[in-house]
Amino acid sequence: MKRTRIAAAVLALAALTVSAPALAQTQASSHSAVTVQVPPINETALRKSIAGLPAPDATAAEVRVSGWAGSWRGVSGVTDLRGKHPAREGARFRAGSVTKVLTTAVVLQLVAEGELSLDRTVQDYLPGLLPADYPPVKLSQVLNHTSGLPAPKSEGGFERVYADRFKTITPKEYVRQAVLNPIEFTPGTKQHYLNINTFVEGLLIEKVTGRSYEREVGDRILRPLGMNQSYFPGASVKVHGRHNSGYQVVPKGFPDSFAYGKGYVVDVTEMEVTSTWASGDLISTTADLEKFAKALFGGGLVPAEQLELMFTVPKVTMFGTDDEPAHYTSGLTELVLPGGIVAYGKTGARYGSSTGIGATRDLSRVVVYSINSTDAKAQGQNERGLGVALAAFAKEAPATVAQ
Repeated sequence: MKRTRIAAAVLALAALTVSAPALAQTQASSHSAVTVQVPPINETALRKSIAGLPAPDATAAEVRVSGWAGSWRGVSGVTDLRGKHPAREGARFRAGSVTKVLTTAVVLQLVAEGELSLDRTVQDYLPGLLPADYPPVKLSQVLNHTSGLPAPKSEGGFERVYADRFKTITPKEYVRQAVLNPIEFTPGTKQHYLNINTFVEGLLIEKVTGRSYEREVGDRILRPLGMNQSYFPGASVKVHGRHNSGYQVVPKGFPDSFAYGKGYVVDVTEMEVTSTWASGDLISTTADLEKFAKALFGGGLVPAEQLELMFTVPKVTMFGTDDEPAHYTSGLTELVLPGGIVAYGKTGARYGSSTGIGATRDLSRVVVYSINSTDAKAQGQNERGLGVALAAFAKEAPATVAQ
């Protein structure tokens, strides 16, 4: 499929309203087929999930829930801690690793067009990028994080990140630093979710198209879908337009910090993001990401054969474990929710900003959120984001019958 045909399909899809095929949905999981009815929107649970902001864990939040089974929008918190102006709908934010979904979608478009092959290797397309003693790494393994490619060594924690917040790094330099380390495992035998894979995807996009990664994503996704509030900042440290400030909790005495609640925070709104490039530097809005999720899941961005890879989890175990099954697909994560509903989505985190998108395959429920978390990069699932995701699929409590 050529780019013109993809763009036409996207524009056609964007003009349509998704209709309900039936009261019950059928979700195809890599583990089993589950038929579950998506519950009506639980407004009480959703309001509660972002209530009380600003709070120790977050300063602002915006949530959009949509689909043929109902819709809801909510905003909470403040634009910044010093002025404390109320947050409003439509603020831009750093989308973090949600960027990976757009990157992978473009790669799969190029596969559909015959410009890339899943069975060919990184070494075929980008000779000299990987060390000579590395084994062959297939494109399919890069896409689903079974490549074994390592991450660069990280030293100094957030203090080092903050000190280097205005430092620029090129994609090839990032990869060069990463592959100073040995390959982690034989490609295709384990899964390890790392940014290095999406950096390689970005470099492949540039190699086969002869154009910048940013331009390709813009021409293939942002502009056709009317994602007019989304952009790639490059080396700019600012979030242009209306946005909420982001903060990171720090110890007392940290440079530039100030008291917040019972602790201290530092403003991290302005930071370089070249260190995440094709894996995490998109700036967007909840409305734009909702457009993207509907177009992607609806089949308007990636042809059906390639799209299925975004809903397929490889049958391997996670790196560093003996028996934990893989749960990442090519670009997304499979989510088996309480009640048996199967959804697919992606979360992202930059300091001061946590983001998530998710949907059922039939688009009966689509969820997008942005949260200005004060410890967005902490280990483990961000509790506020998890609460939003669960609230989006929560059933309402039965009404009490008056006696």
